[in-house]
Amino acid sequence: MLNSSLSNQHRIIIGIDPGTETGFAVWDKLDREFREINSCKIHEALRRVLEYQRNHWEELFVRFEDARLRTWFGNTGPEKWKGAGSIMRDCSIWQDFLQDNGVHFAGMAPRIGLTKMPADKFKAFTGWQWKTNNHGRDAAMLVYGY
Repeated sequence: MLNSSLSNQHRIIIGIDPGTETGFAVWDKLDREFREINSCKIHEALRRVLEYQRNHWEELFVRFEDARLRTWFGNTGPEKWKGAGSIMRDCSIWQDFLQDNGVHFAGMAPRIGLTKMPADKFKAFTGWQWKTNNHGRDAAMLVYGY
């Protein structure tokens, strides 16, 4: 896994919130704005990363929320852990995919307070005026302000 400080050398920073519905956000560091915030299936997100890599090879950096780095767990039961297992598998898929395709990246531990932000708070915080869902907002918060 590459050091997250490498993102300082890149212009296009993609945030990924892994899951059944994968959050996908693109931050343009030079223009200081989002290019897109949405969610899609994992195979669509993988394809989109490759498209950005083709067009911005030396400028691209990906940050994904890596559930394997989570240090807090709260009161959760077996059903939550079944979902957590599939998210951890998705994180492994993202890491392998990014390494295999030579994309600079960093897995980021989930951060309390910067995930599951309500739409109105997100809009006020980032200035993004278009519709989002919680997956897209979580991905966006991984890259906002870089």
